[in-house]
Amino acid sequence: MSSIRTVASPTQPNAPPVSGAHPAAPEPCLHIRTAFNFEVHASYEETAPLFGPEGERAWVGPHWDPVFIYPEPAQDIEGAVFTVRRGPNLEVWVNTLFSLDKRHFQYVYFVADLSVAVVDLRFEPAGTDLTKVDVVFTRTAVSPRGNESVTAMSEMDRTAPGRWHQAIDEYLASRKTSEPD
Repeated sequence: MSSIRTVASPTQPNAPPVSGAHPAAPEPCLHIRTAFNFEVHASYEETAPLFGPEGERAWVGPHWDPVFIYPEPAQDIEGAVFTVRRGPNLEVWVNTLFSLDKRHFQYVYFVADLSVAVVDLRFEPAGTDLTKVDVVFTRTAVSPRGNESVTAMSEMDRTAPGRWHQAIDEYLASRKTSEPD
């Protein structure tokens, strides 16, 4: 089961791009928050590692290829810094919170002159083989040019629960079939 909530609001209408150039005409920069939840058919201990940058490689697909700046070798830890190439854009990610004990992860990433995003994940064990995952994406354009990117990414956020659920279920099923008896 999943639910999706989206809230959009304009930010400072005259906010200049990060580069310092001023927009030709004042245009509000978008700020969009999308929240959703879904269930993973696995224990919390098995689910949580799937939401670290290294753990996501297993189920997200080939387009998720984080390059770690810190730490080396790559590890899913609080304070990790890594980049992800998405088309022509380079996203710089920081793992700002990675608490297995508190069941709470958070990431912040930015794309120069376009946007800043916060990804907040909270986990709630719902049985021995079931974990509820609450996800909140908060995206803010840092320039009027970033509005298009924030809008497009927020549209993808709305379809994430189904895509993520299916990809994780397929990954977990493949692991079970490849485990020796």
